[in-house]
Amino acid sequence: MATPAVPSGLVVVDKPAGMTSHAVVSRVRRAVGTRKVGHAGTLDPMATGVLVLGVERATRLLGHLMLTEKAYDTTVRLGASTTTDDAEGEVVAATPAGHLLPEAVVAAFETQVGEILQVPTAVSAIKVDGKRAYQRVRDGEQVELKARPVTVHALTVHDQRVEGDFLDVDITVHCSSGTYIRAIARDVGAALGVGGHLTALRRTAVGPFTLDGAVTDLEQVSVTPLADAARASFPAIDLDADQAQAVRYGRPLPLAIDTLTGVFAPDGEFLALYRPEGGAARPAAVFVG
Repeated sequence: MATPAVPSGLVVVDKPAGMTSHAVVSRVRRAVGTRKVGHAGTLDPMATGVLVLGVERATRLLGHLMLTEKAYDTTVRLGASTTTDDAEGEVVAATPAGHLLPEAVVAAFETQVGEILQVPTAVSAIKVDGKRAYQRVRDGEQVELKARPVTVHALTVHDQRVEGDFLDVDITVHCSSGTYIRAIARDVGAALGVGGHLTALRRTAVGPFTLDGAVTDLEQVSVTPLADAARASFPAIDLDADQAQAVRYGRPLPLAIDTLTGVFAPDGEFLALYRPEGGAARPAAVFVG
């Protein structure tokens, strides 16, 4: 009996705490029966929430997805700084924070909203002279990263709780890709003079993908078909038979598009992504032979 073909498509996982993104990929590979699985953007082991994976041909789709907007729910602990800017690092300084006024805390977080220059956390995956920053930190090296522009669209303070000498603050952040939530905790703690780090981080959205319907059981994985994933992620145009044949040969199309667009055969099959160029639509990635 022939082995059923593995479907191409996307899997949106609600990543559990304590797992690396690579470990999630390994589990999904076993569950769906193929090694051709990749992820679009990592989550730290301590973090939970939305992790987008591609299966089979959809791995080629990952690099084209518009995943530039992200949302997080997180808890910042004021009163201590750590080597990693989160609870997994060693405490390097502690200053009681229970005396902080709620309005002062809110004002400090408000300084992180808008277009800001942010120094990434030292244990980021950014390469320094060809070596990941986090690896340099693990090897005992001092790492100094340059500030880079990021955009925090909105930051809401939900709750403040005194826990001994600490002040735990629950916030929601909507930001651009490349924003380090741990750096927000670090910088707010520094501004208030008490230090800060993350104790919890949950990604609730990546681009159009949210926790709604996200996979929680990595042994029972449902794959969103490639055509459905493409329609959910890009503007879509349904072609006639002649146009569809032209796409199969990688030819340009006389279509008026202004952004990366998915094109589909008359039977609904996802054929390719086309981009605007020179007054026509030209193939950016073709997914059929």
